[in-house]
Amino acid sequence: MISRIDLRGDALPEGSALRDLLPRADFDVSAALEKVRPICEAVHHRGDAALIDYAEKFDGVRLDQVRVPAAALARALEELDPAVRAALEESIRRARIVHREQRRATHTTQVVPGGTVTEKWVPVERVGLYAPGGLSVYPSSVIMNAVPAQEAGVGSMALASPPQKEFGGIPHPTILAACALLGIDEVYAAGGAQAVAMFAHGTETCASANMVTGPGNIWVAAAKRYFTGKIGIDAEAGPTEIAVLADETADPVHVAADLISQAEHDPLAAAVLVTDSVALADAVEKELAPQVAATKHIEDRIAPALAGRQSAIVLVDGVDAGLRVVNAYGAEHLEIQTADAAAVADRVTNAGAIFIGPWSPVSLGDYAAGSNHVLPTGGCACHSSGLSVQSFLRGIHIVDYSRDALAEVAHHVVTLAEAEDLPAHGAAIKARFDWKVPSK
Repeated sequence: MISRIDLRGDALPEGSALRDLLPRADFDVSAALEKVRPICEAVHHRGDAALIDYAEKFDGVRLDQVRVPAAALARALEELDPAVRAALEESIRRARIVHREQRRATHTTQVVPGGTVTEKWVPVERVGLYAPGGLSVYPSSVIMNAVPAQEAGVGSMALASPPQKEFGGIPHPTILAACALLGIDEVYAAGGAQAVAMFAHGTETCASANMVTGPGNIWVAAAKRYFTGKIGIDAEAGPTEIAVLADETADPVHVAADLISQAEHDPLAAAVLVTDSVALADAVEKELAPQVAATKHIEDRIAPALAGRQSAIVLVDGVDAGLRVVNAYGAEHLEIQTADAAAVADRVTNAGAIFIGPWSPVSLGDYAAGSNHVLPTGGCACHSSGLSVQSFLRGIHIVDYSRDALAEVAHHVVTLAEAEDLPAHGAAIKARFDWKVPSK
């Protein structure tokens, strides 16, 4: 059901050589880029008409309009199962607690008397949020995208999610209900690359956005890459990942359940166990079979995900070696199920989010820990962070120097300008004082 990679005995290689030994899904965004190009251009030139045509082609439903009527949002919330509503409201509440603490205050630094640099934080003006609606429906992703944007102070926000034939062409009602709970009233029935293009270019009904965030399939990732430079993006999200670093103290029932929990997202989802305990590896492998058999989505998602090249049990010599492996892997979600798990977690340098001990499973973070579940995938945790309030803020430096403060440093500025053969830079300083500005 799941393969093994034995990295015991020999010294672990460094850098990319170690990363190359670890399992990873094939996710070729470059190949998808050329396929999304005509879609993006069609939306640019034909606007809503292109979105309607693509909804019919890809989602099997002919739309009358792309924007979801306000009445549909209200109806979705009214008809929402009370237990689901309560769970969404608690998820929103906890996410707000965490993300509100991420706000940044304006700060002024006095560099010298009379010379200050102030950094102020300004929210992005308009954001397009994307909520997937393919194999699964993710109202939780609506929360994870909207809450940090709202807490950052984003003034204009719209959400796109694929139209659902089953519901007459509107996005899934639970998505709409989550939008209603969050106060998002601008929602569009658009999926895939065409939704990203809608936000990038704007259409007759949807104003263009400065930034697009939210997870999606390879076509969404390719469209984000296509528009990089025109709009801001959070990340080119790939298939979801879980890595579990565990020793003999871990409960194999827990570990197996957590691996399966991520495998049910997608046949390309990665489930990786890194352990120095052969006994645990054997017990987890034995436990996988009955747990998989007892769940849903076996043939279309879980079984191919666990059997795929992206999933494996990796055997190592000790927790130190395991840490080297998980830091090289840079998992989206990393669980630490070892003795003294908090101390081990403190030594992790590359992970989207870290879950400590047996009572902090990834599923908690997906819904109700208060943390964000929009996280870097594909090893990008070595240079990128998950979605947060900071994702929606721009830092702007404000420089305020008096005449005396500039005079004090003017000779250094002129010297550096001349060292870089940029004499006009120096001349801009000299013009303010008694220097004679040299002529050409």
